[in-house]
Amino acid sequence: MTSSVTQILRHPLKSIGREALTEVELSAGKWMPFDRKWAVAHERSKLDGGWSKKANFLRGVASPSLMAVEAKLDTAAKTLTLSHPTQDSITIAPDTPEGAKKLIDWLHDLWPIDLPSPTQIYRAKNAHLTDVPDPWIAINTTASLKSLSNRVGSVLSPHRFRGNIWIDGTAAWEEASWIGKTLQIGAATLEVKAQITRCKATMANPDTGLRDVDVLGTLNDLGHQEFGVYAQVVHSGRIALNDPVEIL
Repeated sequence: MTSSVTQILRHPLKSIGREALTEVELSAGKWMPFDRKWAVAHERSKLDGGWSKKANFLRGVASPSLMAVEAKLDTAAKTLTLSHPTQDSITIAPDTPEGAKKLIDWLHDLWPIDLPSPTQIYRAKNAHLTDVPDPWIAINTTASLKSLSNRVGSVLSPHRFRGNIWIDGTAAWEEASWIGKTLQIGAATLEVKAQITRCKATMANPDTGLRDVDVLGTLNDLGHQEFGVYAQVVHSGRIALNDPVEIL
């Protein structure tokens, strides 16, 4: 069975916005460029300048509305555009005080008033703000997504899982057996490190920002809460849509 890349995604602002790419240059021992580069901290966050646990930031598990945000990063202009089905789009410079204020104002109707209020845009030194401190990239398969969709009786969007690379042409749930194996994706080589344990954020529809499917319960019925795997780039290279994928 021939496998290939069907989607490449990054999330410049952790939990707030997804962006589809046609290609990306991956570097050994590094995160996907600009993926989870920033996050929004709240009034109870405990930050020290470096990587911090996800509880310190606004997340879709606490506010499903955030799951419906789409993003567009202009790396040359250093601006980030965010859109939501219930909000006017905004463009901010995330590294500026003005950008942070504009974003926090925009989030007012998307973040529950009874939760710790957002306070700032946070950018860690020498790290991206993924859920784990390691420079890992999230990989998912369309076959497992189809299998899960069949179980819940509804077509599930891949955006529920906020992965980086989606692969077509595998067997359903095959990726669970990839731990310790190497993937050749386009010109890059990645070593699969661990499965990804999921949370209630996957229950939100990324088109509406409303919880509509018990994805977590369905995974639990299978005896686990894992969907997808983390992998680390071991040899740098460019990957693009439709690139072949080989399990070594």
